[in-house]
Amino acid sequence: MTRIHPVILCGGSGTRLWPASRKSYPKQFAPLIGRESLYQTTLRRFAGGEFAAPLVMTGDEFRFMATEQAAAIGLSDARVVVEPCPRDSAPAILAAALMLAERGEDLMLIAPSDHVIADPAAFLAAVRAGAAPATDGALVTFGVTPDRPETGYGYLELAERPAGGAPVAVSRFCEKPDAATAEGFLAAGTYLWNGGIFLGRVRDVIAAFETHAPDMIAPVRAALREGAEDLGFFRLAEAPFAGIEPISFDYAVMEKAAKVAAVPIDCGWSDLGSWEALWQAAGPDADGVALSGEVTAIDCADSYLRSEEESVALVGLGLRDIVAVAMRDAVLVADKSRAQEVKTVVETLRRAGRAQADAYPRHHRPWGWYETLCLDARFQVKRIMVKPGGVLSLQSHHHRSEHWIVVAGTAEVTIGEEVRLVTENQSVYIPLGTVHRMANPGKLPMYLIEVQTGAYLGEDDIVRYEDLYNRG
Repeated sequence: MTRIHPVILCGGSGTRLWPASRKSYPKQFAPLIGRESLYQTTLRRFAGGEFAAPLVMTGDEFRFMATEQAAAIGLSDARVVVEPCPRDSAPAILAAALMLAERGEDLMLIAPSDHVIADPAAFLAAVRAGAAPATDGALVTFGVTPDRPETGYGYLELAERPAGGAPVAVSRFCEKPDAATAEGFLAAGTYLWNGGIFLGRVRDVIAAFETHAPDMIAPVRAALREGAEDLGFFRLAEAPFAGIEPISFDYAVMEKAAKVAAVPIDCGWSDLGSWEALWQAAGPDADGVALSGEVTAIDCADSYLRSEEESVALVGLGLRDIVAVAMRDAVLVADKSRAQEVKTVVETLRRAGRAQADAYPRHHRPWGWYETLCLDARFQVKRIMVKPGGVLSLQSHHHRSEHWIVVAGTAEVTIGEEVRLVTENQSVYIPLGTVHRMANPGKLPMYLIEVQTGAYLGEDDIVRYEDLYNRG
């Protein structure tokens, strides 16, 4: 069989799993099930010899995270393409198809980076089954055999009842139904959940765009033509890409295409689109209770309890049909039947101007991460981790001074014209307005405590003079 080229869509915000997933740290990069992130398990799924190195389509803020998480599991051959702004899935998929066409590639498999597939072998068997109709010119989608009248997924209506895992023609795509309609879909036996995974020849995908979304062709081609290599990534040009109307691949192409086939899959699939879906994927016990982290459940039933912090002990007492998720800076307690509505929580917090709506308590950067331990009007205390070889930008601040106390490892510190090593239990002072930088020259992560004092402590009080990561 011709090798298949995976296209991994890795730019979503995952707000329906707030507070564990937020705009600055979406669910695909979080270890929601097991030790690896959903993105990492997706990469592993396509690491076999029948697959070529994947194209990873992601946003600017996630490019280093995508590369680092791939390298952490020994899969560093992924080609990361940076979308300059979110435009939903269709423009990203077209850009990937045009890039693969330039390389003369044949089959492309389009997959989100944030899905769970409990039985990868069954999924790969379905991909092999879909290769035949795809090679024959069909656009193939993978539909999940429903086991309940789910209202949180879109559906595929098939031309006939599926027989095992054989491909079947798709009659139409259906929006998320109400409960009564979902009951009818389940009873009919000719409907599958729309898994959002697609397979097709590169030239057929491009032809479908030319037929059904022709206005997208020119700006995406321009974004590729005017794009540039940047620190090992390929960055699509912003001006033409930003002018594209956001639209999903389903709406732009698949719902209009003339030749669409579905391959049924029964592989323990979930898009983890809600806390209820994560409860199901986590495998509830005989009482319907699923736990994660430092959690204790007493006389609870049909509930999901999760603590994201080792220092936060979450205890549920007498809970029924509840989702409770505890983090250092935010706690969600919701009726499990309303788990699909968590997006409204994020919207409400945004309107109130709460940072927790989008900002994760641990802020990931190309050089490592930092988190705020204490914040007041005129001082802030942070814990900072700089990975081996990590280098912060050469910078200064208009409104604050800083103390750095190294608590593990060794820091190479630049203050004005002086460069020196600062080891564990040593500290340095950076006066307001002084040009400074820190780096980790060692082979282990370096940790320090930063104490800021001043009239303004915002992250936008940074003047950068040099930056290893090409940030503005």
